[in-house]
Amino acid sequence: MGSMFDLSRRIAIVTGSGRGIGKAIALGLAQAGADVVVLARTAADIEKTASEIQALGRRALAIPTDVRISEQVYNAVETTMKEFGWIDILVNNAGASFLSPTLQLTEGGWDALVRENLKTPFLASKAVAPAMIKQGKGAIINISSTEGERSAATCAAYAAAKAGVINLTRSLAVEWAPHGIRVNCISPGYVENPGMSEAMEQFPALKERLSRVPLQRSGKYEDIVGGVIYLASDAASYVTGVNLIIDGGMTAVLG
Repeated sequence: MGSMFDLSRRIAIVTGSGRGIGKAIALGLAQAGADVVVLARTAADIEKTASEIQALGRRALAIPTDVRISEQVYNAVETTMKEFGWIDILVNNAGASFLSPTLQLTEGGWDALVRENLKTPFLASKAVAPAMIKQGKGAIINISSTEGERSAATCAAYAAAKAGVINLTRSLAVEWAPHGIRVNCISPGYVENPGMSEAMEQFPALKERLSRVPLQRSGKYEDIVGGVIYLASDAASYVTGVNLIIDGGMTAVLG
């Protein structure tokens, strides 16, 4: 069974992999055997991630990239192809969020959140698709959120964008299935991060929701990494168009 999850000789690209969940995903893929290309805007962050991947005995390439800009995304894909020759896995993790009551959310704020969270997976997926089509295989994994599955007061733009990611996933899964490309999505619930405590203090409703999670804890980065490795591996060879919810049962309670 272990070989089903083995990612040896696979080439993966992970966006937003300088820190947080993206970094954890990049390291997790390397631990499963993949060589990893790490993308983010801050060179120092991804260079650190790349060095940690290399310490695991895997190849790594750090390419400073603003994944909101198509030219930079295509350059990163072209550089990856020159360095490695193929691309097996794309994880669209880059994104951003901030809490704001809708009446206080500016048009610029709305545009920024949609661009950060919905445009970026579109650009990166479109950029890697020709290589994957030529290969006749590939796995694209989009990181969405449970906020995209239900109402989300104080973060309507983020939730709308993440709902768009889920639909984009399903649409691309159907469109690219004839080419052997699997497109899936992961929607995390509340995952521990440096800003989580501050957010719960600012919006008590978040703290109350977290207290209702059936598994009685918030998520950890490794909880998400496990889902990514599964969807990237041969164990999920017949899985496409799926939104894998990893939230400790919260969606089952809240609907």
